[in-house]
Amino acid sequence: MRDRSPRLTILGASLALALIVSASHVRADGMAPEQRNLACGSPSSIDDGWVTASPDSVGMDGTLLCGIAARLEQRATAVHSVVVARHGKLVFEQYFPGYDQPWGQPEGQHEFTATTKHDMRSASKSVTSLLVGIAIDRKLIASADEPVLKFFPDYQAEKQAGWETITLRHLLTMSSGIKWDEARAWTDPKNDEPHLGFEPDPIGYVLSRPVAAPPDTLWTYNGGGTDLLGNIIERVSGKPLEAFAREALFQPLGVTDLEWKAYPKNGKVAAAAGLRLRPRDAAKVGQLVLNRGQWNGQQIVSAEWIAQSIAPRFQAIGYFGSTLFYGYQWWMGRSLAGYKEIKWVGAFGWGGQRIFIVPELDLVMMTTAAQYGQPKEGLAAIDILSNIVIPSVRDAH
Repeated sequence: MRDRSPRLTILGASLALALIVSASHVRADGMAPEQRNLACGSPSSIDDGWVTASPDSVGMDGTLLCGIAARLEQRATAVHSVVVARHGKLVFEQYFPGYDQPWGQPEGQHEFTATTKHDMRSASKSVTSLLVGIAIDRKLIASADEPVLKFFPDYQAEKQAGWETITLRHLLTMSSGIKWDEARAWTDPKNDEPHLGFEPDPIGYVLSRPVAAPPDTLWTYNGGGTDLLGNIIERVSGKPLEAFAREALFQPLGVTDLEWKAYPKNGKVAAAAGLRLRPRDAAKVGQLVLNRGQWNGQQIVSAEWIAQSIAPRFQAIGYFGSTLFYGYQWWMGRSLAGYKEIKWVGAFGWGGQRIFIVPELDLVMMTTAAQYGQPKEGLAAIDILSNIVIPSVRDAH
């Protein structure tokens, strides 16, 4: 087990004091001024568009939320950040130093703050889905039922029999039926995912995969399909994926500090895994979905696309105990809190990157972590969501 920062070891002693202080002297905006710099997670004001408030002002129990750090320490996790928003207001954030493997940077110990970008890994897939929706809203793409090969006339030689029936919707739901396996060891040559980074032409590699099952019959986790979607966005918009994402999605969200990494060997953007965001900005993505495509009154992506995206379409066989559902690059699941099932929508990234959206509680929770390849990957996030954050909600309105 890796030693954690001494900062965490003193939290237990400071929590009681923090709670006493925050229980008294609350400002008109719901924030206790004394609370802002205490260890129990009061959000800082960094002029990024988030309205900040105290948990109590949005019907949440600040005492419970202040136990998140102790819970994470008890679980011996490698969590780097926890961000919570309710009713459109940021009410909790906490950051922890620790080991990380950031894309394109040296692995090792890193500090994390409200202004530190973090790998989103496969949570990038959910953002790519939003960009597809925006492209459809702008009529750059007619619909999700367009055939994939329509966008790749230059790859006719690579396509295999059966590709003619595969549509964007099949890529979005990971039900294309193409032969693809990401569940093997990274060094296994039969693992298709590494080929996205190693092949000189990863788009051609994906399009050359044989079709193993008719579309809509077999759910198989497939980052190659997401990279095709990213390339289609580039083709129809005439812009690099990051440039389109900045203009169409992140600029309206007030997000300026982001990166969308490319594979170093072939220079192709990693639509399925390469996005790097500040956790607070990733939480904005969750808030956008919660608000049916709106941020600060502006409709960034249509409510219809959001509804289609988060509708359960497939049982995600083989991942997370096969208990979750899958939509358009979004996961759907549930938590048990207070003997009640609470449904949520999630963006999941390797290593414990999570954006949880809980519509019935008007709640968003975001975590980053370095649980890469660990058996307990992502367990810390679902633990604190189900056992602390959701139970901290005192009212359902």
